[in-house]
Amino acid sequence: MTAQTSSNLGKDFERAAMNSRPAKPKGLSPISLRLSAQERSRLQYDAGNQSISAYIRSRLFGDEVAPRRRRQRPVQDHEALARVLAAFGQSGIAPSFARIAKAADTGTLETGPELRAQLEAACAEIAAIRHDLIRALGLSPE
Repeated sequence: MTAQTSSNLGKDFERAAMNSRPAKPKGLSPISLRLSAQERSRLQYDAGNQSISAYIRSRLFGDEVAPRRRRQRPVQDHEALARVLAAFGQSGIAPSFARIAKAADTGTLETGPELRAQLEAACAEIAAIRHDLIRALGLSPE
């Protein structure tokens, strides 16, 4: 290989390496703010269900706030979530529906007042669980 060819290969390699990754625009660095425990507590209270960043942004810029990607909210109420999990464990919903489904599949499903009452009770339990889940996750009911 000649020196000329080697030099051209080196230049070609450098050019290819430079073009393989476009320059990534850098984001702005975060702003840090020191608060006392009391100030932070008030800020969290005033923010409500919003993140602290979203709350500060809305206070500073009002209606001119650019929309942000929405993240999943953390659990708002751990006690409600615990009640939901306990209700699932104690309700017997899954075995009840499994028995109903099996009876429907085999053609032995008896429709009468007892089954109707069981289905209504199961629906009421599911509605209560739904209500607690919505509350625990900090969502608003439809």
